[in-house]
Amino acid sequence: MAKKDGIKDSYDLVVIGAGCVESESREGGLGGVCLNWGCIPTKALLESANLARQIKDGAADFGIKVKGYDLDIGAAVTRSRQISERLTKGVKFLFDKNGVMPIFGRAKLAGGNKLDVELKGGSIPGFEFDGERVVSSREALEIKRPPGHIVIVGAGSIGMEFADVFNAFGANVTIVEILPQLLPLEDAEIAGVVERSFKKRGIKVKRKTGVKSLEKLDTKLQVTVEGASGEQVIECDTLLMATGRTPNVEDLGLEAAGVKLDDQGWITVDEFGRTSADGIYAIGDVAGMPMLAHKATHEGIVAVEQIAGHPTHPLAREDVPSCTYCHPEVASIGRTEVQAKEDGYQVQVGKFPFSANARALAAGAPDGMVKIVAEAKYGEVLGVHMVGHNVTELIAEIGLGRALETTVHEIAATVHAHPTLSETIMEAALATLGRPIHI
Repeated sequence: MAKKDGIKDSYDLVVIGAGCVESESREGGLGGVCLNWGCIPTKALLESANLARQIKDGAADFGIKVKGYDLDIGAAVTRSRQISERLTKGVKFLFDKNGVMPIFGRAKLAGGNKLDVELKGGSIPGFEFDGERVVSSREALEIKRPPGHIVIVGAGSIGMEFADVFNAFGANVTIVEILPQLLPLEDAEIAGVVERSFKKRGIKVKRKTGVKSLEKLDTKLQVTVEGASGEQVIECDTLLMATGRTPNVEDLGLEAAGVKLDDQGWITVDEFGRTSADGIYAIGDVAGMPMLAHKATHEGIVAVEQIAGHPTHPLAREDVPSCTYCHPEVASIGRTEVQAKEDGYQVQVGKFPFSANARALAAGAPDGMVKIVAEAKYGEVLGVHMVGHNVTELIAEIGLGRALETTVHEIAATVHAHPTLSETIMEAALATLGRPIHI
């Protein structure tokens, strides 16, 4: 590695990605994808979308009549970029404070404890991104005028969140998903609540439908899709390919360094992030599912504590919460009902609707539910699945409970403040035990 801009030839620890040795530009690399082009700016846009929806559809019910408002997605985009930039500056401050040197370039393992860095300042075939009309989630974060009609391919978290944003700002939205349900990794009942909510707001949903071809006309796009009823051509202004991310392991020199991959292309790691090569650890998206920022952060903490020789704990992947921030929100931990039965468990299931919760009604958010899947004999919590207002905040209780090996008996016996949304968890636990109170 050549000396340049204060870069040394030797370090105790080198991190590839996340803004440390980063292939992104200097302006957009610190903090990695989540901070710059993922979690943070999308959540900022979703807050704008929620406010826009409340003004359009719900303010009058709260005794507030709004006249003469304008929806400006461009201003919302500007705000989202400002939030990312503020946090990026915070990362720069922490790097400087703790003596971390960011290096902007493409890194490649060179065998042993050596790393080469070239310093510098996947789409579906036929659907290549052009950055203007056929876009990825990155370009979608900078669209400053809502399209007349946007087709979103993929109904995972990314696709669902952008559908929410563009719908709130006035775009006609169609979601195309090849699998049988929206949010394919979530419990089917939970996904059904979101689908009904989206359809109420005029979002078109095409499940069990694949994309076949794309034709670019002068002013429009023609997307050919195929479902149970045959082929259909959808005309739109913008096509967002939201089919998920893939691990960025290309040209890292993994094979030469002795780092093994599994059959699906993930780097093979143990519970502390150690790879098959001495001194090389892997965390985040390259280290396997789930591909979530908070999982990557926790993996990083565990790995560095292990490297430093400090006492640490292995990562429990089954206890990593999954969150989708569309409205209504979705949050879950553990097995779905179907997965628990497939794994051979005898299960008890308890559900409690937000429509029976006082705080949800006061917030004007009756759409939602909490569903608990428990082992029948001892009440072990196998999975909890939520949909509704602010459930991404509620899921932390279940994360702590799972870490402490809690049971539904203990959740039901815990006093939850009233009136709060958290009462829905207690009520669902009571329902699991066959002792519901308010339903």
